[in-house]
Amino acid sequence: MTEWKLQAEELANCNCNFGCPCQFSVLPSHGNCEAVVVFDITSGHYGDTDLAGVRAAGVYHWPGAIHEGNGQMQLIIDDGASADQRAALQAIMTGEDTDEMATMWYVFSAMAPTKHETLSAAIEVNWSREERTGYAKVHGVFDVEVSPIPHIVSGAPHRASIQLPHGFEYRHAEAASGTAKTTGSAISLTLDATHAHLAHLNISGHGVLGA
Repeated sequence: MTEWKLQAEELANCNCNFGCPCQFSVLPSHGNCEAVVVFDITSGHYGDTDLAGVRAAGVYHWPGAIHEGNGQMQLIIDDGASADQRAALQAIMTGEDTDEMATMWYVFSAMAPTKHETLSAAIEVNWSREERTGYAKVHGVFDVEVSPIPHIVSGAPHRASIQLPHGFEYRHAEAASGTAKTTGSAISLTLDATHAHLAHLNISGHGVLGA
Protein backbone atom coordinates (compact mmCIF):
# COMPACT_ATOMS: atom_id res chain seq x y z
CA MET A 1 0.00 0.00 0.00
CA THR A 2 1.45 3.38 -1.00
CA GLU A 3 1.57 5.64 2.04
CA TRP A 4 -0.14 8.99 1.71
CA LYS A 5 -1.39 11.86 3.83
CA LEU A 6 -2.64 15.34 3.14
CA GLN A 7 -4.04 18.48 4.67
CA ALA A 8 -6.71 20.41 2.79
CA GLU A 9 -9.59 22.80 3.06
CA GLU A 10 -12.92 21.24 2.10
CA LEU A 11 -16.21 22.76 0.96
CA ALA A 12 -19.18 20.39 0.61
CA ASN A 13 -22.81 21.05 -0.33
CA CYS A 14 -25.49 18.35 -0.24
CA ASN A 15 -29.26 18.21 -0.73
CA CYS A 16 -30.21 17.69 2.93
CA ASN A 17 -31.42 20.10 5.59
CA PHE A 18 -28.86 22.19 7.49
CA GLY A 19 -26.77 19.96 9.73
CA CYS A 20 -26.93 16.95 7.37
CA PRO A 21 -28.52 13.84 8.92
CA CYS A 22 -25.55 11.70 7.79
CA GLN A 23 -23.43 13.46 10.41
CA PHE A 24 -25.80 12.10 13.09
CA SER A 25 -26.29 8.59 11.65
CA VAL A 26 -29.83 9.42 10.48
CA LEU A 27 -31.41 8.82 7.06
CA PRO A 28 -31.29 11.65 4.47
CA SER A 29 -33.80 14.51 4.69
CA HIS A 30 -35.45 13.68 1.35
CA GLY A 31 -34.67 10.00 1.05
CA ASN A 32 -31.66 10.33 -1.25
CA CYS A 33 -28.22 11.85 -1.07
CA GLU A 34 -26.45 14.02 -3.63
CA ALA A 35 -23.59 16.42 -3.23
CA VAL A 36 -20.71 18.40 -4.67
CA VAL A 37 -17.40 18.64 -2.83
CA VAL A 38 -14.22 20.64 -3.47
CA PHE A 39 -10.79 20.05 -1.92
CA ASP A 40 -7.99 22.63 -1.80
CA ILE A 41 -4.88 20.71 -0.78
CA THR A 42 -2.37 22.75 1.21
CA SER A 43 0.20 20.04 1.89
CA GLY A 44 0.66 16.33 1.45
CA HIS A 45 2.12 13.49 -0.52
CA TYR A 46 1.29 10.16 -2.12
CA GLY A 47 4.46 8.13 -1.93
CA ASP A 48 7.07 10.45 -3.44
CA THR A 49 4.49 12.60 -5.25
CA ASP A 50 3.98 16.06 -3.73
CA LEU A 51 0.30 17.09 -3.59
CA ALA A 52 0.67 20.62 -2.20
CA GLY A 53 -1.30 23.20 -4.16
CA VAL A 54 -3.42 20.73 -6.11
CA ARG A 55 -7.22 20.94 -6.11
CA ALA A 56 -9.84 18.29 -6.74
CA ALA A 57 -13.61 17.93 -6.62
CA GLY A 58 -16.38 15.37 -6.84
CA VAL A 59 -20.04 15.09 -7.79
CA TYR A 60 -22.03 12.31 -6.11
CA HIS A 61 -25.55 10.86 -6.19
CA TRP A 62 -27.17 8.00 -4.29
CA PRO A 63 -30.82 6.93 -4.73
CA GLY A 64 -31.09 6.37 -0.98
CA ALA A 65 -28.77 6.72 1.98
CA ILE A 66 -25.06 6.46 1.17
CA HIS A 67 -24.61 3.20 3.09
CA GLU A 68 -27.32 1.57 0.95
CA GLY A 69 -25.08 1.91 -2.12
CA ASN A 70 -26.06 1.91 -5.80
CA GLY A 71 -24.60 5.40 -6.19
CA GLN A 72 -22.69 7.18 -8.91
CA MET A 73 -19.76 9.55 -8.76
CA GLN A 74 -17.57 11.71 -10.96
CA LEU A 75 -14.20 13.12 -9.94
CA ILE A 76 -12.61 16.29 -11.25
CA ILE A 77 -8.90 17.01 -10.88
CA ASP A 78 -7.22 20.38 -11.34
CA ASP A 79 -6.05 20.81 -14.92
CA GLY A 80 -2.75 22.11 -13.55
CA ALA A 81 -1.97 18.78 -11.89
CA SER A 82 0.88 16.69 -13.23
CA ALA A 83 0.29 13.15 -14.49
CA ASP A 84 1.68 11.76 -11.22
CA GLN A 85 -0.49 14.05 -9.11
CA ARG A 86 -3.55 13.14 -11.15
CA ALA A 87 -2.87 9.42 -10.70
CA ALA A 88 -2.30 9.92 -6.97
CA LEU A 89 -5.57 11.77 -6.41
CA GLN A 90 -7.44 9.29 -8.56
CA ALA A 91 -6.15 6.51 -6.30
CA ILE A 92 -6.87 8.37 -3.03
CA MET A 93 -10.38 9.47 -4.03
CA THR A 94 -11.39 5.99 -5.16
CA GLY A 95 -10.29 4.41 -1.90
CA GLU A 96 -7.09 2.73 -3.08
CA ASP A 97 -4.14 2.49 -0.68
CA THR A 98 -6.58 3.07 2.18
CA ASP A 99 -7.55 0.91 5.14
CA GLU A 100 -11.06 -0.44 4.79
CA MET A 101 -13.69 2.26 5.52
CA ALA A 102 -10.97 4.54 6.95
CA THR A 103 -11.85 7.64 4.90
CA MET A 104 -14.91 9.22 3.32
CA TRP A 105 -13.29 8.65 -0.09
CA TYR A 106 -13.14 4.90 0.54
CA VAL A 107 -16.79 4.83 1.64
CA PHE A 108 -18.05 7.03 -1.21
CA SER A 109 -16.24 4.93 -3.80
CA ALA A 110 -17.35 1.61 -2.31
CA MET A 111 -20.96 2.81 -2.28
CA ALA A 112 -20.85 4.23 -5.83
CA PRO A 113 -20.40 1.37 -8.33
CA THR A 114 -21.09 3.73 -11.24
CA LYS A 115 -17.95 5.80 -11.75
CA HIS A 116 -18.06 8.30 -14.57
CA GLU A 117 -14.90 9.36 -16.36
CA THR A 118 -12.65 11.60 -14.29
CA LEU A 119 -12.57 15.13 -15.70
CA SER A 120 -9.76 17.67 -15.88
CA ALA A 121 -10.77 21.29 -15.26
CA ALA A 122 -9.58 24.56 -13.76
CA ILE A 123 -10.75 24.78 -10.15
CA GLU A 124 -11.09 28.24 -8.62
CA VAL A 125 -11.67 28.60 -4.89
CA ASN A 126 -12.29 31.55 -2.60
CA TRP A 127 -13.89 30.79 0.75
CA SER A 128 -13.50 31.47 4.46
CA ARG A 129 -14.17 28.62 6.84
CA GLU A 130 -14.45 31.01 9.79
CA GLU A 131 -16.94 33.32 8.04
CA ARG A 132 -18.79 30.50 6.23
CA THR A 133 -18.76 32.49 3.00
CA GLY A 134 -17.29 32.05 -0.45
CA TYR A 135 -17.42 29.95 -3.56
CA ALA A 136 -15.74 27.37 -5.72
CA LYS A 137 -15.90 27.18 -9.50
CA VAL A 138 -15.04 23.95 -11.25
CA HIS A 139 -15.00 25.46 -14.70
CA GLY A 140 -17.42 23.86 -17.10
CA VAL A 141 -18.58 21.34 -14.47
CA PHE A 142 -20.23 23.02 -11.47
CA ASP A 143 -20.34 26.14 -9.30
CA VAL A 144 -21.04 26.19 -5.56
CA GLU A 145 -21.54 29.13 -3.20
CA VAL A 146 -21.86 29.18 0.58
CA SER A 147 -23.12 31.72 3.09
CA PRO A 148 -23.98 31.65 6.80
CA ILE A 149 -27.18 29.90 7.82
CA PRO A 150 -29.75 32.67 8.45
CA HIS A 151 -31.29 32.87 11.92
CA ILE A 152 -34.90 31.71 11.59
CA VAL A 153 -36.28 34.84 13.32
CA SER A 154 -33.87 37.69 12.67
CA GLY A 155 -32.17 36.50 9.49
CA ALA A 156 -28.81 37.37 11.03
CA PRO A 157 -25.89 34.98 10.43
CA HIS A 158 -26.35 31.90 12.61
CA ARG A 159 -23.28 29.90 13.58
CA ALA A 160 -23.35 26.16 14.22
CA SER A 161 -20.60 23.60 13.97
CA ILE A 162 -20.25 19.83 13.97
CA GLN A 163 -17.77 17.87 16.09
CA LEU A 164 -16.98 14.29 15.05
CA PRO A 165 -14.24 12.93 17.36
CA HIS A 166 -14.26 9.60 15.49
CA GLY A 167 -15.24 10.83 12.03
CA PHE A 168 -13.71 9.51 8.80
CA GLU A 169 -13.72 12.93 7.11
CA TYR A 170 -12.95 15.64 9.67
CA ARG A 171 -12.94 16.39 13.37
CA HIS A 172 -14.66 19.79 13.16
CA ALA A 173 -16.74 21.50 10.48
CA GLU A 174 -18.51 24.83 10.22
CA ALA A 175 -22.10 24.49 8.97
CA ALA A 176 -23.36 26.80 6.23
CA SER A 177 -26.02 27.25 3.57
CA GLY A 178 -24.98 26.14 0.11
CA THR A 179 -26.23 26.53 -3.43
CA ALA A 180 -24.79 24.58 -6.34
CA LYS A 181 -25.54 23.60 -9.92
CA THR A 182 -23.79 21.21 -12.25
CA THR A 183 -23.41 22.18 -15.89
CA GLY A 184 -20.90 19.75 -17.35
CA SER A 185 -21.04 16.68 -15.13
CA ALA A 186 -22.53 13.32 -16.03
CA ILE A 187 -24.55 13.80 -12.81
CA SER A 188 -27.15 16.57 -12.93
CA LEU A 189 -27.64 18.39 -9.60
CA THR A 190 -29.30 21.61 -8.48
CA LEU A 191 -29.01 22.52 -4.80
CA ASP A 192 -30.62 25.61 -3.30
CA ALA A 193 -29.99 26.80 0.28
CA THR A 194 -29.23 23.32 1.64
CA HIS A 195 -26.63 21.92 4.00
CA ALA A 196 -23.02 22.85 3.41
CA HIS A 197 -19.94 22.51 5.55
CA LEU A 198 -16.42 23.82 5.53
CA ALA A 199 -13.71 21.80 7.21
CA HIS A 200 -9.98 21.43 7.57
CA LEU A 201 -8.86 17.94 6.60
CA ASN A 202 -5.87 16.15 8.09
CA ILE A 203 -6.13 12.64 6.75
CA SER A 204 -4.17 9.64 5.54
CA GLY A 205 -4.75 6.16 4.19
CA HIS A 206 -5.23 5.07 7.80
CA GLY A 207 -7.90 7.65 8.64
CA VAL A 208 -8.28 11.12 10.13
CA LEU A 209 -5.09 12.22 11.88
CA GLY A 210 -6.49 15.11 13.91
CA ALA A 211 -8.09 18.54 13.75
